[in-house]
Order: sequence, then C-alpha cells, then structure tokens
Amino acid sequence: MTKIVLMSDPKIAAIPIADCAEPLLDARREKTLAVDARQATPSDDSSFAHVREGVLARLLEAQDLLPKDIRLLFIEGYRPPALQRAYFDEYATELRAAHPHWPQGRLRVAASRYVSPPEIAPHSAGAAVDLTLATTEGIELDMGTRVNASPEESAGACYTDADTISAEARSNRRLLAAALTAAGLVNYPTEWWHWSYGDRYWAHATGADGALYGPRELP
Repeated sequence: MTKIVLMSDPKIAAIPIADCAEPLLDARREKTLAVDARQATPSDDSSFAHVREGVLARLLEAQDLLPKDIRLLFIEGYRPPALQRAYFDEYATELRAAHPHWPQGRLRVAASRYVSPPEIAPHSAGAAVDLTLATTEGIELDMGTRVNASPEESAGACYTDADTISAEARSNRRLLAAALTAAGLVNYPTEWWHWSYGDRYWAHATGADGALYGPRELP
C-alpha cells in the first residue's frame, strides 16, 4: 500500500502558492449539481456552497461523466479560515483527551488525518469540496461510512482504500473517484469524500510547480 502523505507533512506547507484570483462561486446556481445544506450555519447559509470557479467547472464535468441516474451530492466547499481553525482545535482537543501522553507533534499529525491544519486547509482556499453520490431521487448511495466520519468513529473505514467496507460501498467509491479524477480533482486518502483542485495538496499529488489557490475570506 502506498504511504499516505498527510496535510501536516512539511512538504505540503513548502509548496508555493501563486493565487490566480479566481472568484468563489455559489454551486447552487448550477442546477445539474445537487447541493445539500447540512453544513449551513444559522449565521451563514451560503459560504459552504462556494468553491473557486475552476473547481466548479470540474465538478460539472465530473457530473457529466456519471450515469444519468446518479448525481454528485455537494456537502461542503468553502470554509472560512476561522471556522477551519475551530474544527482543527476541537478535534485536536478530543485526541489530547484520549491520548494525554502524546506530544504536540504527534497530536498535530493525528489531527490532520481528519481536519487539515488551518494554514494548509484546501477548504479555506475554496479549492476543496466534500462530496458523495445520490440517486436523482435524493437517496444517498452506500459509501461505507457517513460523510465526515472520523477515523475513530469508523475504525478507519473513512480511508478511501479501506478494505473493511462492503463490495457495494467500494464500487460506489470507485464510481465517485473515476468521475472526479477524470475531471482533474485529487482525493485526500484519509477521507473518501474530500476532493480538491488547485490547492497545495493537489500540487503535491499532480507534481504541479505550485498551488493556484490560497486561503481567502469570502466577501
């Protein structure tokens, strides 16, 4: 099995960013994409649905590659930097409580399996999107775990290539991966639902000279 490079790896942080200044667009404007509102917050019901223009174009391309009765279900795209930090700190705190003797460095690495360090986070660049598959009637396909299942909750089944999931779930993950990979997105291997384009992790995975998108605030 290929060794997984985590977001916390120094080689990811070392990748340069030359932000191309593409706008963040609301994916809900594209009727061919199904957008789920579970990640909307009471104070902001729109930021989660935004991604960079180039990411949205590739999601539409991926949708066209899927069977006619299957749709991408968009769960979460852009995440404000402050919210990303809150998510990271919350998960790191959970790990610290469970493993009080772990040094800070080990906690950071373990936390990055599930939540990207804030300074790296593809979501805060509008470069990443959490996705699953659903039928045209809105019924989510079996993917082996829920979206955003942690490694602890899922006993590692959240890893894209986990061998503990059913044959049906594995087939569905492959269907999702085939469409998104063909459209130019890359997966974070510890989270089957997390796909990105143009960020530092994408640059690492594809061998690009640098990232196209860096962290930004949504106007």
